[in-house]
Formats: sequence, structure tokens, C-alpha cells
Amino acid sequence: MKSMTEPARKSRRAGGRSARHVARASALPDDIKPVKPGFEGGQYKPLSEADVQKVHKGAMDVLANIGMGEVPQVLKEKATELGCEYDDRGRLLFSNAFVEDILAGAARDITFHGRDPKHDIEITGKRVYFGTGGAAVRTLDFENNTYRPSTLADLYDFARLADNLENISWFTRNVVATDVPDIMELDINTAYAIAAGTTKPVGTSFFTGEYVYPVVEMFDAILGGEGKFRERPFCKAHISPVVSPLRYGEDAVSVALAAIDVGMPINEIIAAQSGATGPAPPAAMLVQSLAETLAGLIMVNIFAPGHPTIFSNWPFVIDLRTGAFAGSGGEISVLNAAAAQMSGFYGLPGGVSASMADAKRPGAQAGMEKAISSLATGLAGGNMVYESAGMFASLLGASFEGMVIDNEMLGMVHRVIRGIEVSEETMGLSVIEDVVFGAGHFLGHDQTIASMQRDYLYPDLAGRENTDAWEEIGGEGMSDRAHRRVREILDAPTPEYIDGATDAKLRERFNILLPRERMGR
Repeated sequence: MKSMTEPARKSRRAGGRSARHVARASALPDDIKPVKPGFEGGQYKPLSEADVQKVHKGAMDVLANIGMGEVPQVLKEKATELGCEYDDRGRLLFSNAFVEDILAGAARDITFHGRDPKHDIEITGKRVYFGTGGAAVRTLDFENNTYRPSTLADLYDFARLADNLENISWFTRNVVATDVPDIMELDINTAYAIAAGTTKPVGTSFFTGEYVYPVVEMFDAILGGEGKFRERPFCKAHISPVVSPLRYGEDAVSVALAAIDVGMPINEIIAAQSGATGPAPPAAMLVQSLAETLAGLIMVNIFAPGHPTIFSNWPFVIDLRTGAFAGSGGEISVLNAAAAQMSGFYGLPGGVSASMADAKRPGAQAGMEKAISSLATGLAGGNMVYESAGMFASLLGASFEGMVIDNEMLGMVHRVIRGIEVSEETMGLSVIEDVVFGAGHFLGHDQTIASMQRDYLYPDLAGRENTDAWEEIGGEGMSDRAHRRVREILDAPTPEYIDGATDAKLRERFNILLPRERMGR
């Protein structure tokens, strides 16, 4: 026989649940959100303090004794003018004292601007932000779930997605528009598509330095006039200044010089591959890639001391059984975490890479691969974690649903990085006493409601229904929900991030290939 008090007990529980739903449905002020980009990492240290010193010394020895080859003439002249040695082997050598002087004058705290100031991020200390990157030539079509060549319209749609996903802090071009064959038009149209799709900070690459100038001309027009981009440089130039092992790349030097000229921040990326363009042992790989990243930093700072530069050491891995690039696994995760630790050792704004699933589609393999690398690099304090959303097939493919799913994963990673704040207020021992001698449960308590908002992150895509409820909605999974979310975003009215009059002028000046009607205009 049921107790007469049971209905009342059920009513109290339902009322508490209702109150919690109302509280959670309300928009939370930024200061009490459980997750927001920019929490401090550094809890995970794959290298001991002694190891850090050994790796640092190894990199310094490489630069002093092996040096850099294939040095562009403009760099050779500037470096030797400053006292560097160019030896009879054709190698440019950097003494320890010279490298230390460069490090002393390098930029430390960088504001990475968005077109909208609310998206500005502060690259400093061990603050962690996740964003996109890559050059996928194939896109997983979200209508038929098959791969096809990536297009300019895909790039625009990925930018629109990133604009709506709060755990993706910036958007770097993630796919190559294979439908734009001319390389200058590709650089200009890539920059246009990302600027039209989001007001978050953005990044792109350039084939050569001369293409930087028309892009900045376009950015000036978007911002309202000549010189405006220099005042709010919302796009950074991605360069790969080193061809591993230990050679400079001439085109990257020309892009760096043009970026310096127009006031564009630089992301200098080193992406050696262990066992191929870098040594196979992880420690040796870390030494070489660190030396190469220092060489890239030297190249920028020789011409412009203190120019805003992201120190991006991305030690990559190949599958030594086949020679194929492996975007995921324990080795690449720990190597990039160690790279983040070394950037922190130098006090430099650092970039690393994570979440480049070898899986071809969202699913169990992708979840495993993405979570371990994102968590490792985030906990290690990587300031800017690239490739972290939407990248599949070992960087050859990109997925819209995958980007939405990764955004939710990155929220969970941010929550782990945040950790647990321990204080008299957060422990609330008096509440435990009140409940023990009072209601006997914490449901509906003011402390619970406050903690629910402040301390707990609730998924939108990951299912937490019981089995009956799950079966009633057709047994849908995360990919089904992600597909629906992609459709909601891309079917919604598109913000006009480039006003009509400016857009018309840009189309007169440049061969803009993204049709206005494709943008909902």
C-alpha cells in the first residue's frame, strides 16, 4: 500500500526539477557561465623541469652548430648584418646569445582582434582557446554523407558555423576552395569568404607576399577606410617559414615581410613529421621542431622586433608502418602538449595542433581521437589550439556536423581545464548541515540552483535521456542532432557582415566568386 506522504514527496521533486529547468533556460551572464574560452591551463606537464632545460639546450645547440639552410638573400643579408655567421656549408648559424636577445624582444601578450570587439581574445600566460585551421581539399557533404571536393561556398558555410559556436574562438581557413584555380584569386576569395561569414578573429594563408596587399585593401574597405585594418588587425597571416629539416622557405619569408609591412599578426607554423622530415624519437623530434620554430621567430624579429607572432610548434607524426600522416594518437597528443609547455617556458604566445581525427566521419573513433588530443593540449596550456574543430581524414577532409560536435566536446574540455574552485563559499559546509537536519536532500536548494548554473555544463547534442525516451524519439544519436543543428544555422538568415554598398565596390574591384544569392542576399 502506498504511503499517504508519497504524492507530496513526488510533488516536491517535480517542483524542484521545474525550478531547475527555468533557471537553466535563462541566459547566463558571462561571469557565471560554467564554461568560457580563456581558462588557464598548465596542469599537465609531460616534461619535467629538467627535461624542459634539456630540450631547450638541444634546440639552442642545433641553431648554433647546424643552423639553417637555403636562406633567402634578404634574410641572409639582414642576419649577417646583425652579427650572425653564414658558414662555408651554406648554413646560417645563430649563437645562444643572439637567440636569447631575440627571445627577450619578442612579443609576449597579444590581443587577437575580432571585427566585433566582443570576440577579442587575449593571448597571454597559459590561457587556452580553441579554433580551426587546416587545408582540407575534401568536404563531407552533410546532405548525402559522402566526400566531394571542397568549394568556396563550403568555406563560407564553415565560417558561418564557427560564428555561431561559442567554444570556437577564432576561424582560420579550414578548407581549400578547389573551385578557384587561380592562386591570387584563391587568396582574395578565401579572405572574402571568411570575412563575410564571421566577425570573430580570422586567419588565412598567402601564396606569396604580393597577395597580402590586395587582401588588406579589401579588409580596409570592410572596416571603413584606408588604414583601418592596421588599427584593428582582425586577420593573421599563416606562414610556414621552415621546410623541415632546418631549411628556410623563400615564399614564407616574403609573406612575413608583407605582413609586417601592413601590420598583420603572424602565425609562424612548423609542422615537421616524425620519422620523415623530423627524427622518429619523440625527444629528438621535439628538439628539432623547437629549433625550427625558434628559427621562424628569429626570422620575423630580425626585421621587426616585437611584431605580434604566434609561436606555433606543431610536431606531427607519421604512421611508421606506412609513411602516411597520422593526425591522432597518443604520440602526437603528448608531443603537442610538450610543445605548449615549451612555449610557456619561453613566455611566448604559443600555438599547437589537436583534434585532427584520422577517422573519416564523426563517430566512436573520431571521438576517441579528438578528445584525447584536445584535452592534452588544453591542460598543457596551449594558448591557441588549431585544427580543433571539424577536421577528419588526417586533415584531408572537413565535416560540418563534426564541427558542431567538436564545439560541444571543446566545451567539456574547457570545463576540465577550469577545474574546481575551493573556498569557504564553494564548500558551503553550513548547507550540508542544514540539509542533513532538514529536508534530507539538496534538490531545489538555493545553493544547488546557483551551482547548477555556475559549475555544470549541459550538452545540447549528447543524449542523456533514459532508454524509453530515447526510443520514443527514434533512437537518434549525436550525429543526427548535429545534422539538425547545422541545418538550423545554415538555413537561418545570414548576418550582413559586409554591407551592401561596400560589397558592391569590392566586387567591382576584385573578382569575387561567391554569388550574392548564395549568401542570402
